[in-house]
Amino acid sequence: MLWIKARNGMKPIGAILCILLASLAFARLHLFGDPRGELRQPREELLQSIPLPDSARRTLVAKCADCHSHSTRWPIYSRFAPISWLIEHDVIEGREHLNLSKLNELPADQLQAIEQEIVQQTAKGAMPPLSYRLVHGHASLGTSDREALAKLAPTGAVEQGPVRVGDAERGSALFGRRCSGCHAADSDREGPHLRGAYGRRAGSVPGFRYSSAIRNSGVIWTDSTLDTWLHDSDSMLPGSTMGFSVPKAQDRSDLVAFLKTLR
Repeated sequence: MLWIKARNGMKPIGAILCILLASLAFARLHLFGDPRGELRQPREELLQSIPLPDSARRTLVAKCADCHSHSTRWPIYSRFAPISWLIEHDVIEGREHLNLSKLNELPADQLQAIEQEIVQQTAKGAMPPLSYRLVHGHASLGTSDREALAKLAPTGAVEQGPVRVGDAERGSALFGRRCSGCHAADSDREGPHLRGAYGRRAGSVPGFRYSSAIRNSGVIWTDSTLDTWLHDSDSMLPGSTMGFSVPKAQDRSDLVAFLKTLR
């Protein structure tokens, strides 16, 4: 170890250098996987094949692409452990939940659901999460950013045409595309299991940790309440953590029909 002689004794400048070198070395250990090794998509190509408002596209690329795409930029401080491990963990989780580089592979209804979720999560201030903003100050969303992202799912659209009796088979397919990321029939995920949900009191699955808004709502899941919930969960129960919307009445009817089969 190198030491520098000073009037007040030995100052561990060499120790600091050793710590930095050790930090660089430990950063080569990828505790959660190595997202840096995956093929990088040029940022100028990101979302170009998706029909989006220009302002929303620019905001997604500028604010979200580092964690939610294969166009990640790695700042200098991401080369030092332990912060490198935290950033790699964020990128891996971010890509699993939403990968902007793969949106062009999704069917239209699933893409629409993702756009609605982006609007709802950013409007509530849930994204980017506080832990991420503390490290990456540039990722914070301003008023103009939120307004740009709100254009992904404009409100107030009027649905046209009659609604048919719910089609459980179509509802099953919709569930697989739009709901299965958070819910399953027989196991708890990010949301509770849904077998037996129809006719059940909201917030009553044993062992599942609900928000207080849902747990204390007293809602019974019927055709009417499920339709309202699926249309705009935030408006029905402010403070809930679901943040989900199915704007088309026929889709909601089909999903409710499917949920009725999960006895």
